[in-house]
Amino acid sequence: MFYFEQLLQTALSGIDSTNIMTTVLEVASTILLLSFLYSAYQAFASGGDVRMLAVSSVKYLILGLVFTSYGTIFRAITGMFNSVADFIFSSTGVGDVFSNWMGQLANYWQAQGWSSIWGLITGGISGVLSAAIIIVGFIIYPISYLLFTVFYALYGTVLYVVGPFVLALLPTRGIGELARTYAVNVMIFGAWGLIYAIIQVLMSAINLNSIDAVLNANGVLNSFIGSGSMILLAIVSVLFSISIALIPYFASRIVRGDVGSTMFALAGTAATAA
Repeated sequence: MFYFEQLLQTALSGIDSTNIMTTVLEVASTILLLSFLYSAYQAFASGGDVRMLAVSSVKYLILGLVFTSYGTIFRAITGMFNSVADFIFSSTGVGDVFSNWMGQLANYWQAQGWSSIWGLITGGISGVLSAAIIIVGFIIYPISYLLFTVFYALYGTVLYVVGPFVLALLPTRGIGELARTYAVNVMIFGAWGLIYAIIQVLMSAINLNSIDAVLNANGVLNSFIGSGSMILLAIVSVLFSISIALIPYFASRIVRGDVGSTMFALAGTAATAA
């Protein structure tokens, strides 16, 4: 299991240990009842639309059952995506490339970081520029990984807490679209971990999963043969940072079916980064 998944489970368990969800579900049940009554009024105002009333009644019944086991159902839905990501994590043997890379990077910096930076700085203007690139690459990567982990847990907990309020509006025609939008956002959120796991396999396939592979200029980094070791590590760190930052964007576009513009946006982002 990836670390961000563990952090989310810890956050959800912390919420469940309080009375927050009990209060939320009680308020949501009241909203659901009012929503159903309003939908019944809409059916009556539409000339006694029996079909509309029947559909609203089914939605009311289903949501009532969902609210009785809301925590279990929410975990089951997000767990479907995470189970696939965990399968990739365990079956490929790749592990968490991003987390492992950060640990290897920290060890390498402690061993050779400052001496390499000082050697570049004393080498003139080009050395100073190279040192600046290295420092930026080494700093932006941990920040990107931290922000992704925190926002994954934050996004998941927000969806978990506000979910009953939004779903309670489903029986009402018109504003019930908010509930459908919420369902799409849950799908997008679940895709985060899946895309994260797929990127792990990709980085391993092109030999960017370890510092040794990068420094030996294997795979995709053959074009950088002759570059300094710290420059290579900085380039890979920036690449990892961009990949992590684009995961929410990819998930949103893929779930919404907007794949074509995603590829163009990715090409633009790559050009900008270059």
